[in-house]
Amino acid sequence: GDEFLVLVNELDAPADAAATARQILATLLQPIDLNDREFRITASIGIAMFPDDASDASELMKHADMAMYAAKEEGKNTFQFYAPAMQERSLRRIEMENQLRRALDHDELSLAYQAKISLASDQIIGAEALLRWQSPELGEVTPSRFLPLAEELGLILPIGRWVLETACAQNMAWQREGMNALRMAVNLSPAQFADPELVSHLRTVLADTGMPAHLLELEITETAVMRDVRSALARLTEIKALGVVIAIDDFGTGYSSLTQLRRLPVDTLKIDRSFVRDLSRNTDDQSIARAIITMGRNLSLNVIAEGVETEDQRDFLRSQACDDMQGYYFSPPVDQAAFADLVHAHGGHATPEPPASGPGNPRS
Repeated sequence: GDEFLVLVNELDAPADAAATARQILATLLQPIDLNDREFRITASIGIAMFPDDASDASELMKHADMAMYAAKEEGKNTFQFYAPAMQERSLRRIEMENQLRRALDHDELSLAYQAKISLASDQIIGAEALLRWQSPELGEVTPSRFLPLAEELGLILPIGRWVLETACAQNMAWQREGMNALRMAVNLSPAQFADPELVSHLRTVLADTGMPAHLLELEITETAVMRDVRSALARLTEIKALGVVIAIDDFGTGYSSLTQLRRLPVDTLKIDRSFVRDLSRNTDDQSIARAIITMGRNLSLNVIAEGVETEDQRDFLRSQACDDMQGYYFSPPVDQAAFADLVHAHGGHATPEPPASGPGNPRS
């Protein structure tokens, strides 16, 4: 398993336990070389003290476990001390686990669609499918709360497959209703990207829905790609062979080098929203956005900025010849009927062509 118990005797104070936890985290984080690849291990540590936090070993372990999950919720690679308030948090987590397990079977999941806009023409050039969960018991649960839990429970693969199938089917349904062809973007979790059955499932979904491969865009985070570049290159090449469009999501937050990027068969870079939020006044963010746009242009990649919420942000991106944008400035994510209305109200959208340039598709 991936959970371990550390029993430390004769600690004088909680500060000593904290020092021990920091030492463990630092030791685990040291790089490990395996088969010419570098790996780093992170951990989440929960701490319970005897006798302050428990009266016996069983209770001590249970409370340390609660603290560990609290550490995971803090962003991992950290530690948390047990606190009585965690009892209630633990009960809420168990309730969410139970509800999430039934959500897929009881049609509680849905997709919202956010438009992607060409900065040159102001036309809608695609949509991103975004997962939503409306629980009868818990109400609306945000993806930031339930997706990490889905990964821990092993539910991320069936949920991810459902998203892919539903988004592609909806795209073709819009076309049957008279909408011009639209490119549909779907996010892949790191677990999906590593799934040996991914390419086979993509092939099946495209065949079952009848959707042309170039109308599907898969968004994969930069971090997931850079985790193991060699394996990522092989997987991206397989996906690209299907004719699917590939975007690197949250670009600028990872550790891509120009050399690595040139090797990857990708079509689009998405500027992370953290660099867009303060574009109108933060010169560092302006420099980063400008550099990503320039890099994309030099590599014949499409560049889209996500999280665009103001006219100033749009104007800066347009002045730098960024290709596309996405965000609340144009439209929030909406359901399928509202998205169709949005397209019609906006006078239609541009019909996408198969990618003809980029590292994976050199210009002829």
